[in-house]
Amino acid sequence: MDLLTVSILALGLSMDSFAVSISCGLAERKISFQHAVKIALSLAFFQGLLPLLGWFVGSEIKDFVEHIDHWIAFALLSYLGGKMIFESLDKENTEGMANVYSWGKILTLSIATSIDALIVGFSYALASPGDLFEGAIIIGGVTFFFSMLGIRIGKNVGNRFGKRMELLGGIVLLAIGFKILLEHLFS
Repeated sequence: MDLLTVSILALGLSMDSFAVSISCGLAERKISFQHAVKIALSLAFFQGLLPLLGWFVGSEIKDFVEHIDHWIAFALLSYLGGKMIFESLDKENTEGMANVYSWGKILTLSIATSIDALIVGFSYALASPGDLFEGAIIIGGVTFFFSMLGIRIGKNVGNRFGKRMELLGGIVLLAIGFKILLEHLFS
């Protein structure tokens, strides 16, 4: 694939990570630069890794994963979004969203937003066998940039609006899950 095609693909794949990053910034208004990098690196790593994994796993399981990828992403994002909403409504919870710094939560978000990249890897490998690693690096780099931008946007908005933004962040995660599900069910 040419650079323009890979760049457009990377932009499209990074949009779910961008939205999730905004939610992380909304949920944790005092997020440090180091923690933002930790989240963005995880999101970028999985966005770049899953196309490679799709390449290596091959078309033998493509039919199986293609039929359930939207359900997996929907379940993971719904769980995290629902938990965020519940915690935002909990009057005793003064910390905001349950630890967006935990590796468990970061990895769950990273995998949930990258499942489509696995499927992309199957077709990517067939279309352009020589450019796979370069494409994965570009996808990861674009995702890192938009994840850092999303966290910054969420942090700035969250500082102004507090727990209401945590509620909105949970709603955004649920909306992303429903979007992924509906796109696959009606396409």
